Amino acid sequence: MTEMTRNRVLIVDDEPAIRMAIRRFLTAAGFEVSDADNRVSALTQARKERPDAIILDYKLRDCTALDLLPQFKAIDASVAVIVLTAHASVELAVSAIKEGAEQFLTKPVELPTLLVVLNRALDTQRSRQADQADRKKESRDVLDPFNGTSAAIRQLESDVNKIVSTDRPILIQGETGTGKGILANWLHRNGRRRQEPFVDLNCAGLSKDFLESELFGHERGAFTGAVQAKQGLFDLAHRGTLFLDEIGDVDVQVQPKLLKVLEEKRFRRLGDVKDRFADVRLIAATHHDMNVLVRSRRFREDLYFRISTIVLRLPSLRERPEDIAGLAGDILARVAHELGRSGVTLADSAVRAMQEYPWPGNIRELKNVLERSLLLSDQSEIRRTDLRFESPSGDGSSDDTRLTLTEVEARHIARVLKEEEGVVDRAAKRLGITRNTLYYKVRKHRITLRKEPQKPSADDAD
Repeated sequence: MTEMTRNRVLIVDDEPAIRMAIRRFLTAAGFEVSDADNRVSALTQARKERPDAIILDYKLRDCTALDLLPQFKAIDASVAVIVLTAHASVELAVSAIKEGAEQFLTKPVELPTLLVVLNRALDTQRSRQADQADRKKESRDVLDPFNGTSAAIRQLESDVNKIVSTDRPILIQGETGTGKGILANWLHRNGRRRQEPFVDLNCAGLSKDFLESELFGHERGAFTGAVQAKQGLFDLAHRGTLFLDEIGDVDVQVQPKLLKVLEEKRFRRLGDVKDRFADVRLIAATHHDMNVLVRSRRFREDLYFRISTIVLRLPSLRERPEDIAGLAGDILARVAHELGRSGVTLADSAVRAMQEYPWPGNIRELKNVLERSLLLSDQSEIRRTDLRFESPSGDGSSDDTRLTLTEVEARHIARVLKEEEGVVDRAAKRLGITRNTLYYKVRKHRITLRKEPQKPSADDAD
């Protein structure tokens, strides 16, 4: 054992012969050892040396182990304490354990036995510290889907808390970038199946054959290139949660097989004749209006009803501008930590600019803008001029902070219409306005539609 890795042990006993015997034995075993014979000396040594373990006699001249244990734990809650006593009783042992002792041994103790107990206590201590570190890291890495004070986000949190323990299918609706995957992960980590697998798949753009293979798996030789058998995601998610993002994009020929496994909990791998069983809790998500997809026969009505037992809607950033400052601050701190730039803050001008911007990409775009600003600025404060908003519409705009609100509105409406393929009903729903109001704004901003818009009524315009 090298000097860098030696465990420090403090021996607290008022009998010199016992202290000397234990000290010599543990030093020979590779420990760094110190000792004390009274309360004041023991506490001083504990504060100064921060031992990994303390071997503590139950009865000292000026106190007992029950007096010292809380004080040792106040100095270092993780320290492993082993209590020795010449007068053992069940009551004393229970009291010592309640105060934080790892072990309670009766004198005279065999030194080899003490070594075994000490090593076991240190192993337990290290495992506990590693678990705590993992939990802290996980809490840092996992985003909070309810970060904000707006009425919309508080209502979402209230709804989610009512259904988090259910195993019924959940459909999460919301625009691109609103955090549907974050909410799905939260639902799994806080649900009944938290100890089981969480498996996710983004279905957007996947071909029929690839999607079937991913969901259900395949046998060797099932198709050209299938050189070995492959487990599907229903296999991997058994007893856990399967999250299907952008479920509205699932090929219509795959939808009946998906419905079957959700209803019967049975499926077959490609190229196999044997049924397999899968107990899976489904969470699905989409940015589409599923009613439109059902009416246009791009999504089966029976499958839609099966996956939408519970529907949760994530609000866009435009619907909760009061949350943007807090979200931006939290995301900035997280990204700055990852980039080794801790301490960077947001200027008031930057916060105002972000509250004025429509955020078509929502939280995902907010993170990208902040990360880009950190990478391109070496200042300790992010200002309005450091923010660079990229337009995903391909119109050549790279900085909307220099636009007026009217210009921003016009570009955003044009962008949404393009993304919704010119379908006014869908675009109006995404924008949170009526169909007639959208027609009014299209004419106001001179945006070209595929068809000439109808003249809106005067009392319907914003």
